[in-house]
Amino acid sequence: MRTFTARAVFVAVAFVACGGSSVPDSGLGQESAFDAGTVAPDAAGAVGMTDARADGAPNTDLGTCAATFGNALTASFGRLDGTLVALVRPQDQQCAMPNGDHLTVQVQVAGAVYRMVVNVQADRGSDVRIRLGRRSAPLPAPPFAEGWHTGLALDYVALGASSKAGFEPLAMDAAVEQVVGELHIGAPISVYATSGKGRPESAHLVHRNDGQVDGAIVVDPTSAAPTFLLFHFENQVF
Repeated sequence: MRTFTARAVFVAVAFVACGGSSVPDSGLGQESAFDAGTVAPDAAGAVGMTDARADGAPNTDLGTCAATFGNALTASFGRLDGTLVALVRPQDQQCAMPNGDHLTVQVQVAGAVYRMVVNVQADRGSDVRIRLGRRSAPLPAPPFAEGWHTGLALDYVALGASSKAGFEPLAMDAAVEQVVGELHIGAPISVYATSGKGRPESAHLVHRNDGQVDGAIVVDPTSAAPTFLLFHFENQVF
């Protein structure tokens, strides 16, 4: 297992927003153009606008999107453990490297920010709605530790998930709203994803793949019972 780690990084967060068939379909290798965004930060660096959160309501704080990114992700499946600093929605085209049909979860690790690019709209099958599910389960080994952890596997079925129940089909805007509502800027977060060759700042395929490298967002990964946010497409059966 390859892991890069560093001491915990303090993150000062302002309440501002940065607002991209029954046969299983692995989806591997089908998203080579997952991240067609170009780096276009403003002169000041990070970009933001106000989006206040009401106490007790689902989260609406999107954080402040980064202008530059780290370079420590290896070309592999892994789990990124760090601190959530921003949520870049498809409409947030003013942020660096935007994506028009993915939610980009920006995670800070060792002082650098990484892009976890999450499907919120299906890119295959006849129904473009993403299927969103939730499972409560312990975080598989290794324990949460800031860094990029490889040599791992994740299987939705092993988490007790099935495409036959527990997943809700959602249009893109509704999916974005629900995922944003689950996450909290400044909190620990883990994301299972795949980083491609030549993309040390980003990872994608955060959805069901082949039962070995399934992508997921883990909410409250340091707790005894984290929540896994799971995603699949209409033509994926498991």
